[in-house]
Amino acid sequence: MTVFRIAPAVADAFPDALVALVTATGLRGHEDWPGTVEALDGLERRVAEGSWQPADETDPRIEAWHTAYRSFGTNPRRIRPSVDALGRRFTKKGSLPRINPAVDSYNAVSVRHGLPAGAFDLDHVTGDVDIRHADGGEEFTPLGEPGTVENPKPGEIIYADTTGVLTRHWNHRDAHRTRVTEDSTRVVFAIETLHADRDGDLLRAAAGELRDLLAPHADRTAVHWLAAGPAQPPVTV
Repeated sequence: MTVFRIAPAVADAFPDALVALVTATGLRGHEDWPGTVEALDGLERRVAEGSWQPADETDPRIEAWHTAYRSFGTNPRRIRPSVDALGRRFTKKGSLPRINPAVDSYNAVSVRHGLPAGAFDLDHVTGDVDIRHADGGEEFTPLGEPGTVENPKPGEIIYADTTGVLTRHWNHRDAHRTRVTEDSTRVVFAIETLHADRDGDLLRAAAGELRDLLAPHADRTAVHWLAAGPAQPPVTV
């Protein structure tokens, strides 16, 4: 079991933050996922028709993350929140990347709802996971760059387990160690908002949509809620 926590200093800075943790066990990443294919194709059709476009940095959902990034010293126009980068790529190319069914599922949900999303292979997570400020001594190996080691800047918000950093700049980029592949069978997906008062219903809809995409291809799925605030407990997944 893995415990997820929001550190008190992060909760103080972002008291309305809320994270949906969607878990899937017995995940079958090598079979066909027609629901995910349909979700991706549907979004691409709507973009091609001009009937819909991804949220950009003028949207309050994206703007909130730009403000958060600046607060911990990251330039969000150089190092963009994941949902912002994904939406910009989608607008430019007219298509979403195809990585593997699980990753494609959370990408579809993320861009559709304008909320950052990511995932960790729980079989490669060590100990518990904290959303906290970096002290600068942690190590991070970026996704797709197994020979690279970075050190987050002190004060940067990260996801970290007992071995190292799982994401830099809160949700900009995931680590190579905990990447989700077709072989991953125990996965936790994180979908985030900084404004639960405004976007809580949207987050709940996104979590439900992701669970619906995962459920036909997993033995068990669940949704857990990790909230900021002194009275909010950690979550065990």
